[in-house]
Amino acid sequence: MDAHRRPLMDHTPALLVEGYAWLPDRMRRSTGSVLRTRLLGRPALAVRGPEAVRFFYDESHVHRHGAVPAPVLDTLFGQGAVHTLDGAAHRTRKELFLPLLEADRVARLTDHVTTAWDDAVRTWSGRDRVVLFDEAAHVLTRGVCDWAGLPSRAVDTQTLAADLVAMVDGFATPGPRHLRARRARARQETRMAGLIDEVRAGDLAAPADSVLERVARHHDAEQGPLDPRTAAVELLNVLRPTVAVSWFVAFAAHALHRWPAHRERLRAGDDAFATAFAHEVRRFYPFAPFLGGRTVRELTWHGESVPAGGILLLDVYGQNHDEELWGDPYAFRPERFLERPPGPDELIPQGGGDPADGHRCPGERVTVGLLASLAVRLARLEYTVPEQDLRIPLRRIPTRPRSGFAVTAVRAP
Repeated sequence: MDAHRRPLMDHTPALLVEGYAWLPDRMRRSTGSVLRTRLLGRPALAVRGPEAVRFFYDESHVHRHGAVPAPVLDTLFGQGAVHTLDGAAHRTRKELFLPLLEADRVARLTDHVTTAWDDAVRTWSGRDRVVLFDEAAHVLTRGVCDWAGLPSRAVDTQTLAADLVAMVDGFATPGPRHLRARRARARQETRMAGLIDEVRAGDLAAPADSVLERVARHHDAEQGPLDPRTAAVELLNVLRPTVAVSWFVAFAAHALHRWPAHRERLRAGDDAFATAFAHEVRRFYPFAPFLGGRTVRELTWHGESVPAGGILLLDVYGQNHDEELWGDPYAFRPERFLERPPGPDELIPQGGGDPADGHRCPGERVTVGLLASLAVRLARLEYTVPEQDLRIPLRRIPTRPRSGFAVTAVRAP
């Protein structure tokens, strides 16, 4: 048998054991930019690099429908989510999100979140110990709910914050974390579907043009109004990614602890540096290991092929640490993004391509804006970092500092 066509061992168990290192390590041992493998019982081709990003996001190559494993849909995205659609259906559904992410709306969301942060900080000084990851999740939940038009009387933000964190924390692992994520999604889909029904029945007033109002009134091109469950899924797909910024807040605290020289420049309110710092946190620290899609037809990349119905993988973590792109990828250096802005197909922690008509996360602007603003506030905060486990295990997906980054003796600026 031709070595090129020889059956490959399925590497799903290795992925579960090795985590973020699984794909970059194998690509390093291969040619460095392409790898044939097998995942979830299917032949797979893994690619990396700006040109590969464009190849991956070409809809004539890859479809998302049927590509996202059910365990990920049942925890992270939700059944019927925009992430599972292609072509015109995807673009129509995405129109629900894009107007919400224009600069003025992002600025209002940032104002809501920073107000919630400032309110929370005033309570931290009286506590023995504050875990920044947990507190950031609560702050982000309060802020995004206010911004989205969810009435405080109808939302338990403490429970919602815990459930949104659980959905992200359990999407890529079997066992208890995954079961918690499933239960959290089921609970919140039921709750949000109830809110949608109340808005449509006129029993709950949603602020005009708010996220809640837009989701409740959205029509898909052919199917008409979203059914309440799908509307709930898409409402959660605004709330959940915002609260996922708590991972990056914990990473930002970790970076300021390891490289405290950056603190003074952030404290000074240098907006350009704050944005560069946010980009570097997103590049340097691990979040999404890779992205995947189902191949529409047989595809060939740099001499390696995958059949129709296989999987095309984009090596996100490996590309964000590619020496050819970044020169010194394992140095935390925000200044690299002051020297030149990141190319859309180079820095891909939230996907590549154009968010307007492709599958790049439309909330990326939100993530950068929130992280830049909260990094400045974090730099201005006085606190002590006690002895704790600050390791970031690469076998855990998604990972974070094991302690959640605890601080004591907090003093508000």
